[in-house]
Amino acid sequence: MKLEELQADVLRISDIYAAEHAIDRDRDWALLKLQEELGELTAEHLRLTGRARGAPDARALGDEAADVLGMLLIYCARSGVDLEQAMRRKWLKWLEPREGDAA
Repeated sequence: MKLEELQADVLRISDIYAAEHAIDRDRDWALLKLQEELGELTAEHLRLTGRARGAPDARALGDEAADVLGMLLIYCARSGVDLEQAMRRKWLKWLEPREGDAA
């Protein structure tokens, strides 16, 4: 699945959630939810590494990572960030041959 398709699906699901719970999902809300989900991911990481109470659950770690990604996609959509383009510019450029590299 392409990032653009994933983002479109996440936004549709977010629309359903917002309608059911009467939530205004502006950019600030999305950033705050992203922070909340990152906190939940951190809590699961701490459980898995034996530094917090509760039973470790690798599946829960994956679920929280998915929540972080989903909220990041929502935040980027609300903020006008083309995440795919930003990733190419910021990260993927390092995979391109640079001047002076052997061919």
